[in-house]
Amino acid sequence: MIEIEKPAPNFCLKEENEKEICLKNLKNKWIVLYFYPKDNTPGCTKEGMEFSEKKEEFEKLNAVILGISPDSVESHKKFKEKKGLTITLLSDPEKEVIKAYDAWKLKKRFGKEYYGVVRTTYLIDPEGKVAHVWKNVRVKGHVDKVLEKLKELSEK
Repeated sequence: MIEIEKPAPNFCLKEENEKEICLKNLKNKWIVLYFYPKDNTPGCTKEGMEFSEKKEEFEKLNAVILGISPDSVESHKKFKEKKGLTITLLSDPEKEVIKAYDAWKLKKRFGKEYYGVVRTTYLIDPEGKVAHVWKNVRVKGHVDKVLEKLKELSEK
């Protein structure tokens, strides 16, 4: 479990164009790091589209939005093109970062148990410390909650 005000675990993952993005290279910016289960599914599409719609508002507050799922780089590229997403999506097929951020959990659906990504969002401050965490995220209204929290914390 990653605690508030503790350093966020560093990582390097590839984005949809095969460029490697490393957390340590994003110092002096706020990072919205959100974990989602799967490209092209209804909830994940809605969340990605809402973050894309509000991207400029986040950028005005010196924030970068990064979405992470176990999907491949190629899947992310197609997903972004198909849905017109403007945010950065990172591929974690080994689930190392997903597990490091405690977003890989035992889930239940229709009486079956399986492991999967639990929708989770981290707000990381410009010093690289965890500023806020949302667990078991419900998509409806989530992006606005993240934006509100970012405004509140960036004014301090």
